[in-house]
Amino acid sequence: MTDKFLCDFRFLLLAAAVAFIYIQMCLFTTQSKYADRLANAVEAETRCTSQMRKLIDQISMQQSRIVDLEEDKKRQDEEYGQMKALVQDLQLKGLQRRMDKIQTPVAAVVIMACNRADYLERTIKSILKYQNAVASKYPLFVSQDGSDPQVREKALSYDQLTHMQHLDSKPVQTERPGELIAYYKIARHYKWALDKLFHEYKFSRVIILEDDMEIAPDFFDYFEAAAALMEKDKTIMAVSSWNDNGQKQFVHDPEILYRSDFFPGLGWMLTKSTWNELSPKWPKAYWDDWLRLQENHKGRQFIRPEVCRTYNFGEHVDWKSKDLSYLMEDEYIKHFAEILKNAKPINGADAVLKASNVQGDVRVHYKDQPDFERIARQFGVFQEWKDGVPRTAYKGVVVFRYPPPRRVFLVGPKSFELLGIKSV
Repeated sequence: MTDKFLCDFRFLLLAAAVAFIYIQMCLFTTQSKYADRLANAVEAETRCTSQMRKLIDQISMQQSRIVDLEEDKKRQDEEYGQMKALVQDLQLKGLQRRMDKIQTPVAAVVIMACNRADYLERTIKSILKYQNAVASKYPLFVSQDGSDPQVREKALSYDQLTHMQHLDSKPVQTERPGELIAYYKIARHYKWALDKLFHEYKFSRVIILEDDMEIAPDFFDYFEAAAALMEKDKTIMAVSSWNDNGQKQFVHDPEILYRSDFFPGLGWMLTKSTWNELSPKWPKAYWDDWLRLQENHKGRQFIRPEVCRTYNFGEHVDWKSKDLSYLMEDEYIKHFAEILKNAKPINGADAVLKASNVQGDVRVHYKDQPDFERIARQFGVFQEWKDGVPRTAYKGVVVFRYPPPRRVFLVGPKSFELLGIKSV
C-alpha cells in the first residue's frame, strides 16, 4: 500500500515537473516575442525622434530665412521710400523751375503711358511741336504706369516735361470672371495721376491725353477758349477734343463745336472742382463708361468739336477771335433747336438715298434704340448707346455730315420735347 502511494506521488511530481517546464518554456517564448516587439518599438521611436529633430532643424532654418527676408523687405521699403521722396522732390523742383517761367497755367497736360515707348515719343513730339507762347501755359507731364525701362528712359530724355511714375504692387481682384485686369489697372492709374496733379501740384484744370495721340495745331488755343467757357457755364462737365463720328467723310466745318450728353473722352479737360466730386467714388474699372452714367454726370454736358483736335487736319482756327457764347446752356438749346427745325424731314426706308437727293440739312426720326441702330448702320456712324444716350447725342439728337457739307440729324422720339420744339 505504501509502495503504491509512493509510486503515485512520483508520477504526480513528474507531471508537475513537466507542466512547470512547459510553462517556463511558454513564458520564455512570450518574453522573447515581447522583447522583439519592444526592440522594434524602441527602434521606431529612435527613428521618429531623429526625423522630428530634422524637421525641427528645417523649421528653424525656414524661420531664420523668413526673418532675413523680412529684414530685406524692410530695408527695401526704406530704400523705396527714400527714392520716392527724392523723385518727388526732384519733380517738384523741376516743376517749380518751369512754373517760375510762366504765368498762371491754363491747365496741366498729362500723357498717360505704360509700355509703348515708341508711341509715347510720337505723342511728345507732336505736343512739343506746338509749344509756342500759348502752349507754354500748359506744363507737360508724362504719367507712367509700371516700371517699363524704355518708357521711363524716353520720358526722362525730355527736359520740357515732368515724369511721374505710378508703381502699384497691389493684386487686382476683378469683379466678374474672365475680365481683363488691364481695365482695373488703367482706372487705378488715372485716379492716382489726377489726384497728384490736382491735390499735390494744385492745378485748377488738367488735360488728359493717351500715348497714341497727335494733336492739331490749334489744340492749345481750343482748350484755352474752352477753359473760359467752363468758368462761365457750370453745366459743362468736361471739354473733349474728340468727335466719335469725326471721320473725314462725316465732318466739314473745323470751327463748329457741339454740346453732347455723351462723354467722348480721348483728349479731354476737366476742372479741379469736378475731380473733387469724382475722385472719392472713382470706379475700379471702365472709368469712361462710368462717366457716361446719369448718376455721375448728373445731366451735365460735354463740349466736342466737329473736327477732332487730336488729329492733325492742317486746320488752325483762331479760337481767341471766335464767339463761343452760343455754347452756353441757355443759348445753345435755342441755337440747336433752330438749326434742327430748319432741316428737311425724311421719312420711310432708304434714308441714305433720300438724304443724298435733298438740298441742305435733313433730319431722320427714329422710334427707339433698335430703330436708331438700323438707321445709323445705313449711314456708317456709331450705333452705341450708354445709359439711354446714343454716342455723341445732344437731347437724343446725333448730328454728322453726309455727304459734307450737308448735315444729317438723327432725331429721337423725345428730342423735340426736350428742345422745346413744337411739331413742324
